[in-house]
Amino acid sequence: MPIEASNEAGGHRRIRLGMVGGGQGAFIGAIHRIAARIDDQFELVAGALASDPVRAKASAKELGIADDRAYGSFEEMARAEAARADGIEAVSIVTPNHMHGPVAKAFLEAGINVICDKPLTTTVAEAEELVALVRKTGRVFVVTHNYTGYPMIRQARAMIANGDLGEIRLVQAEYLQDWLTERLEASGQKQAAWRTDPTRSGAGGCIGDIGTHAYNLACFVTGLELDELLAQLSTFVEGRRLDDDVQILLKWKGGAKGMLWASQVAVGNENGLTLRIYGSKAGLEWAQENPNQLWFTPYGRPKQLLTRGGAGALGEASRVTRIPSGHPEGYLEGFATIYAEAARAIRAPQARSTLDPPIYPTVEDGLAGIKFIDAAVRSSAANGAWIRLT
Repeated sequence: MPIEASNEAGGHRRIRLGMVGGGQGAFIGAIHRIAARIDDQFELVAGALASDPVRAKASAKELGIADDRAYGSFEEMARAEAARADGIEAVSIVTPNHMHGPVAKAFLEAGINVICDKPLTTTVAEAEELVALVRKTGRVFVVTHNYTGYPMIRQARAMIANGDLGEIRLVQAEYLQDWLTERLEASGQKQAAWRTDPTRSGAGGCIGDIGTHAYNLACFVTGLELDELLAQLSTFVEGRRLDDDVQILLKWKGGAKGMLWASQVAVGNENGLTLRIYGSKAGLEWAQENPNQLWFTPYGRPKQLLTRGGAGALGEASRVTRIPSGHPEGYLEGFATIYAEAARAIRAPQARSTLDPPIYPTVEDGLAGIKFIDAAVRSSAANGAWIRLT
């Protein structure tokens, strides 16, 4: 197994993990719990799994968490776990967006490492506060943009860093779904309800839910920094309070241009996250629904299909590959890679400055995502004005 499953400091001991959110009826909490155990790096020992104390403790009981570590609130959990000799070493935050900031702040102040679902917060000011707090405390802070953990995404990133594409000219990102084509939130469906509620999701709907994934992936793979954007955020479903379709023009620092389209009303699309990057020497194309394939086209030569585990796979891809080539590897394993990288950083902080440091989306990357959402919302409100990211 390329990803280490042993404690880098010596003997094997799972990192003690707590979780906030992710209780009964939640989707993403179960995904995080599976991902945390794939490489046998973490053990869930504590939780404040719901905003309702009764449901929180019932959820903990179902997961086998001891009664004295099943908490009714995240504030209680942060205080109690920080005081224990065997307290948690990291917390996984899988709440709706509006709670990410307060929960992360409480655990950072308690000296506990944080693994937080995206987006980082709902406002730029709150995100900047977390960045300052991470720098002050020195804690590890990981944002779970899981697609950055896919082997062929790591391959694409390495190829661009190696100069295989030459000077980057065009970056096109899409993330297309259709699950909100009708007003599902009116039916009481839990995921639709909070993701379309500005008090819980923030100022962005589709852009915060999936647009940030496409944006983060483009930044992660290319290494580019966005300069300006022009956005049109649309709400097609009558009665919906947040955007369900996003179309954005991008100007990257250094001169590259691009477009980002994210939609949750594009009928016929399930999870169509696609990235296309074109440089002066070659182009790359990757699609999440076929994640183990990467198309590489050098100018004037035939298109090449690179596969995870194939002859063209680089070490950056192989390091985060778990199973033999030809076997599907994707969504859960992508999350697991982020957790495995988090484990390396938590166990051996000095590894972050070595030749083979753990690679994961940082709190600064999370702040960049919030600035992207904020700029897009402001641009759309100004009838598509160009907005410079600061």
